[in-house]
Amino acid sequence: MDFTELKSAIGAGLLSFPVTPFDAEQRLDLAGYRAHVSWLAQYPAAALFAAGGTGEFFSLTHREVVETVKAAKDVAGKTPIIAGCGYGTAMAVDLARDCQAAGADGLLLLPQYLIGASQAGLFDRVKKVCQSVDIGVIVYNRDNSILSAETLARLCEECPNLIGFKDGHGNVELVTRVCTLMGDRLSYIGGMPTAEVYAKAYKAAGVTTYSSAIFNFLPTQALAFYDALCADDDATMSKMLREFFYPYLAIRDRGTGYAVSIVKAGMKVIGRDTGPVRSPLVDLTATEVAMLADVVAAAFGKDAVNYHP
Repeated sequence: MDFTELKSAIGAGLLSFPVTPFDAEQRLDLAGYRAHVSWLAQYPAAALFAAGGTGEFFSLTHREVVETVKAAKDVAGKTPIIAGCGYGTAMAVDLARDCQAAGADGLLLLPQYLIGASQAGLFDRVKKVCQSVDIGVIVYNRDNSILSAETLARLCEECPNLIGFKDGHGNVELVTRVCTLMGDRLSYIGGMPTAEVYAKAYKAAGVTTYSSAIFNFLPTQALAFYDALCADDDATMSKMLREFFYPYLAIRDRGTGYAVSIVKAGMKVIGRDTGPVRSPLVDLTATEVAMLADVVAAAFGKDAVNYHP
């Protein structure tokens, strides 16, 4: 798939980040990862992000990121695989090349490590990563890497394979400005934690899709919400927000880093345990996992739960 095809694909459907399974000692479980991606690929996601944020990119080694990309490509069939990429410029360039060699259809460029940077520095980093590969690149605006609309416009002029803009910052004014100025030059992706909560507002700003974390453990329900968004079915979206997403957020907000941890807890709730999160994240407590099981059962029925504490 060339980068123009990938750009069209990601703008036309729901996206997700498969979690990365670890064993009890927090070692990468590639067999578990293949099984999880294979299961998700049965559902009509527009693309899957290997080693993305929900996949704990920040806790994986360079080698492990490449291994997850290879494993995902082995089992994903026709579903495009977009690899997580990040850290400092030199590290990101090396990882970008290795992910392309491993078969990635595209890259999601996450923020650089730790430091803030000027627009000139961010421009240079994104440009060097784009120019190091032939596959499509999506920039991720969040935390310490916030590209202005003007910087993004310059990058679009110099980097033909820059195909997407993902926002996890939450500045709707900036998102609207980017969508308005860039038009159809890019595909636009919502990337706030628990993206469904922001989906209606982002759609109004021009963002056509988002990455769903709950797709990991409730793929049918995640797709139902996305379909309702596309159809402007406010009644269905409001019902799902009231009955599931807001109670889910109440559990997520009980602990730091729980935006990732609660997704692995969700895997446990449906009986497809993918192991613990890797430190410095921590898992939900047994009480909180039971609370999540109750939320899923109340919203979607007891058949959606296969949890045996």
